[in-house]
Amino acid sequence: MNFPRCSKGLIFLILCLFSNGIFAQAKLQRTGETSVKLSLNAYSFNDALTSSSRETGKQFSLMDLLDFCAANNIPALDPTGYYFPGYPEVPADEYIYAFKRKAFLLGIEISGTGIRNNFASPDPAVRAADVELAKKWIVVASKLGAPVIRLFAGPIPAGYEDKWDEVAGWMVDCYRECAEYGKKYGVMIGIQNHGDMLQTADQCIKLIEAVNSEWVGLILDTGNFKVEDPYADIEKVIPYTINFQLKESVYGNNSDIKIDLPRFFQIIKRSGYRGYIPIETLVMKGRPYDPFVLVPQFLNQARVAMNAEFYK
Repeated sequence: MNFPRCSKGLIFLILCLFSNGIFAQAKLQRTGETSVKLSLNAYSFNDALTSSSRETGKQFSLMDLLDFCAANNIPALDPTGYYFPGYPEVPADEYIYAFKRKAFLLGIEISGTGIRNNFASPDPAVRAADVELAKKWIVVASKLGAPVIRLFAGPIPAGYEDKWDEVAGWMVDCYRECAEYGKKYGVMIGIQNHGDMLQTADQCIKLIEAVNSEWVGLILDTGNFKVEDPYADIEKVIPYTINFQLKESVYGNNSDIKIDLPRFFQIIKRSGYRGYIPIETLVMKGRPYDPFVLVPQFLNQARVAMNAEFYK
């Protein structure tokens, strides 16, 4: 029997409605009152972690970052994969377990990790290679005890600016394969809205529902919704959210408009979310950037706003 050919866009629409004969994934189901714990995303120290000190020649390392977290009473850390020795190759077990041991002895939880990937590339070979990279780092995440690994969607490819559904169809295939692999190792797949293929709450929800896996959720980047009211989109996607990147502004890293932390934590308290909220500070044009000063400042602001909302 011959079936009519379907466009990628139509296929993606069908995936959004059905998957293996069942409706798309529902929102996450959580019980109990909202409960959150602050964490630190290692990208806040990107420059320090990727360059050597001119004075000593010694590079600030993830091991040093654990000491920083302990000294500043930061309860959890998201050690991004970029900063492990040899990335994108996976680190030796000896390093992974030494890092994990040190974190445990300092009382610091590992809230997640992440890699660079592009599941929106028009080149199937690029996508396939990044799926294999993701699988290798899923194993690393499992060894670390990280509950989730962040995987990007990818930038909008040239020539596909008006073909979102077609590109999203490629992404769905990649995320599904990663989700099945993550399931084997007990690691959730976190899809981040990075201002690339994912710029709105509706796009995030459409993609996650099409992937249709209980091992997939959103890493909610508060600074990358390209919409008029980012707070509305933040609230809309929390039922699909499994981790965060809490930024200094909801209007992008070059905006002078600071995030309304009391409003943010009011949204969180209403949501029923339970889990980590890692903060991430970024280099901004026109201001000196010293994460050793800025991270404790922003963390304290977040802690004050969180405590005021949850313990008033």
